[in-house]
Amino acid sequence: MFCRYFCFLSLCLFLPTQRRCSLGHISDLRSGDTASLPGFENLTMGYNKYLRPYFGGEPVQIAMSLDIASISSISESDMDYTATIYLRQRWTDPRLVFHGNKSFTLDARLVELLWVPDTYIVESKRSFLHDVTVGNRLIRLFSNGTILYALRITTTVACNMDLSKYPMDTQTCRLQLESWGYDENDVVFTWLRGNDSVHGIEKLRLSQYTVERYYTLVSKSQQETGSYPRLILQFELRRNVLYFILETYVPSTLLVMLSWVSFWITLDSVPARTCIGVTTVLSMTTLMIGSRSSLSKTNCFIKAIDVYLGICFSFIFGALVEYAVAHYSSSQKCAAKAPQEGPANELTKEMEEVNITNILNSSITSYKRKISFTSIEISSDNVNCSGLTMKTHEKIKCVLRNKMHRIIGYFTIQNPSNVDHYSKLLFPLFFMLVNVFYWAYYLYF
Repeated sequence: MFCRYFCFLSLCLFLPTQRRCSLGHISDLRSGDTASLPGFENLTMGYNKYLRPYFGGEPVQIAMSLDIASISSISESDMDYTATIYLRQRWTDPRLVFHGNKSFTLDARLVELLWVPDTYIVESKRSFLHDVTVGNRLIRLFSNGTILYALRITTTVACNMDLSKYPMDTQTCRLQLESWGYDENDVVFTWLRGNDSVHGIEKLRLSQYTVERYYTLVSKSQQETGSYPRLILQFELRRNVLYFILETYVPSTLLVMLSWVSFWITLDSVPARTCIGVTTVLSMTTLMIGSRSSLSKTNCFIKAIDVYLGICFSFIFGALVEYAVAHYSSSQKCAAKAPQEGPANELTKEMEEVNITNILNSSITSYKRKISFTSIEISSDNVNCSGLTMKTHEKIKCVLRNKMHRIIGYFTIQNPSNVDHYSKLLFPLFFMLVNVFYWAYYLYF
């Protein structure tokens, strides 16, 4: 008899309602241990907030909707965003059905007396529930047992970003809601009205971004402890590039064009051309450092803006090197002409000092060379290596010497003034071509 009584008592403690128990003293005992909603004592008699609706049966259908109040900051260095959201959850609890067609808004502090879903935000770094002047929560009870539970939350959520096309990039971020402890056998998450369940995101005005589009997804998270329901809000943010064009792209382009001014200055104006070259290089270096300071130093992405600044720096440095080459060639040419332009009287004195013996000796020596190397014709740079009396290794050395002379002659600048003439055309042309490929790649690929 005692065993039957104990089993009946245990069954009553875990049933969703105590009205199935026929023993009055059991109901009195249970009601004395469980708190009830004020004004709903008869409705919540025997209500157990630790047991979900339909406990032991079908899963609870939880429909959600979101209002995005604001997205206050999007950090590329920390790869996260901070948003304030209104999260609304609806589910039906048959234990709270009452007669009539009215709904009652309850005090938010009474949520401690009801069962609520254990929803959490996936990949959240920091989150808090607003509590000024009271906790920003809403509990509304409908006659059919439906409960509306609303929260105002500010959360910082991780968002993995691909900054390879910065600042012409489009980032895809997510806000994911998942059940912490109840798996898909206990609760089922759904969006209340599909994409229409999310409001406010299309009205957001962000400093650097524009919301391109957003959509909702229903998914599952497979964990070691089970499969958990998950709702996903995915939205795409396109960065506004106009700010970066005015701040970085236009100044760097103007610096490149400023470096071309030196092509119109004569080679003799060493201070002017050197000043322009060094000034543009230093200004470009400062611009590159300033553009990188906005992002974290730990960010190892090679961004689109870094590529463009590197291109501009290369053209500016190339203009400085161009002047160095032209000036060196001009100085070498002047040095070669200097001995020939000496005074005529010095040449006359040197010619008078040459005696007849030296002239005869040099003539005999040159005649002997002509006899021994009849098939070798020596010019200023090239040697005819078709002589029959030459050995094989001497022919190889002769051929290599001729090729070296041709290569050196190919790179020898005969007229240094032509360097500036060609640079006036080639530098702007190549810079325009590089810009066409750059913008086409990062905007359309």
